[in-house]
Amino acid sequence: MEIRELVSQIAKERLAPLASENDRSGTFPEEAIRVLGEAGLPGLIISEAYGGVGEVRSTFAAVVQELAKGCASTALIYTSHSVVAKAIEIAGSDALREKWLPEMLRCRALGAFAVHERDSGSNSGAIATKAVRNGGSYIVNGSKFFITSGGEADVYLVLVRTDPAKGSQGLSALLIEKNAPGLSFGRVEDKMGLRSTSSREMFFSDCRVPAENLIGAEGEGQQVLGKSVVGWGFYGAAAISVGVAKAALEIAVRHAKERVIAGQPIGTHHAVQFMISKMMLGSESAEAYLEACAAKADASPESAALHGFKAKLFASEMALEVTDKAIQVLGGHGYCRDYVVERLFRDARGLTLHFKTSEWLRQDVARAALGL
Repeated sequence: MEIRELVSQIAKERLAPLASENDRSGTFPEEAIRVLGEAGLPGLIISEAYGGVGEVRSTFAAVVQELAKGCASTALIYTSHSVVAKAIEIAGSDALREKWLPEMLRCRALGAFAVHERDSGSNSGAIATKAVRNGGSYIVNGSKFFITSGGEADVYLVLVRTDPAKGSQGLSALLIEKNAPGLSFGRVEDKMGLRSTSSREMFFSDCRVPAENLIGAEGEGQQVLGKSVVGWGFYGAAAISVGVAKAALEIAVRHAKERVIAGQPIGTHHAVQFMISKMMLGSESAEAYLEACAAKADASPESAALHGFKAKLFASEMALEVTDKAIQVLGGHGYCRDYVVERLFRDARGLTLHFKTSEWLRQDVARAALGL
């Protein structure tokens, strides 16, 4: 696949060399995002009618996987940006598409989404941020937390409650610009992993948003997110885990060949071989399962959410196990920050929390199987 080879080269030459230092300093990878924009990658899943390429989920997942091998934080920022652009394409007005998509497809404007709140966690139906219609505007009050690209993105897809009496049917999606009056940001969270994503809290204090920034109709917030963040983002999240696992496997295999103790490469020992084989089977199984889930979602878009949940759950749990074993193969070296597998393990741990926790996903998958 030509696009995958291009992205692999970008990841190796432009992302990986900066990933560890950005992780240590918590620096947002502006240069990496600029490179992705120059390569036209943000237009991958946007239809040709709006200047994109119109690729399917399996291609999107393959691209994100390659990016994650170089830098998981950059891959997460790219995934978040892509699904916001997708939401604008799917449900935005012509005016919003014309304003934002040309800029977003080249990363001249960066997008992010804001759903989670302190008192709602992964349960989007429990959000409390309100938006009240006032003439030609919405007045937004509330907060969001753990927002990827917080304070760095130019525009945010925000889930708000426009009609408290209607429960989940009273949720809507607003596109809120970074410089909107009444919007402010908290400090960058000092996270264990994925440290370059500028994860911040957002605060809305009588934040005035033009009514034309509504994405979809009032009450369609869950549907908008379902077709973008869920319908595409979960495949990106799963792909990040697969990419992290494959990067860890490559490092472990190389170390097992090169590390010599008592005159023998450690890879000659059965204990190391067993770990390598399990890592290989895990990463390849998750990649194959992700491809199968993506293909099913592309063939039947109404099934995209469930297949995305399953792929993300399997891949994120697998990546945690594979990166843990990679540290074991490297021994004490793997426990040191000078070695990349230490960062990969921390990133993998965070991926069991992003885009819904593993516990929420297990519940969602089981409920679907039980018809609940």
